[in-house]
Amino acid sequence: MTPSLSCPPSPVDKFWLQDTTIDLPLLRREMDDPTCGAIVTFEGLVRNHHEGRDVSALSYSYHPLMAQKEGQKILETTLEKFPITHALAVHRVGDLGIGDLAVVTITASAHREAAFEANRYLIDEIKFCVPIWKYETYSSGESEWTAPCPGCSGRREIHTCDSKK
Repeated sequence: MTPSLSCPPSPVDKFWLQDTTIDLPLLRREMDDPTCGAIVTFEGLVRNHHEGRDVSALSYSYHPLMAQKEGQKILETTLEKFPITHALAVHRVGDLGIGDLAVVTITASAHREAAFEANRYLIDEIKFCVPIWKYETYSSGESEWTAPCPGCSGRREIHTCDSKK
């Protein structure tokens, strides 16, 4: 059975996929906790270029059962590995436009260092391990499945994508 994308779970300490716009203010309110002195949010946006090519549109596909399971496992590992209080992550799937919010990770802790480190780990592991695939359409009319730059995945010291465009 494929999980429903129309009713995301309670956000705190969860990973999920959805095919609708991400409500960032709602997610942020869900993370409120008087024990936390730091909340770190990462917002991944759809950019208009990839490896020197102009992107006009993209679509995210995913493995329905494996993506949810792997994403939740990564989130739980993040909660165990770092001294944080809460974490959540949501990734859009389907057709997205330039500038759309594609992925959000939020971590909360008593102190900022843990929240920053946990958030970086969480997004890097999601991008590297969760079976979500990006299909890009270029202004030239060409289209293809793409992979993230190894530097963007946090798995390599050298950043190789054309991030300055």
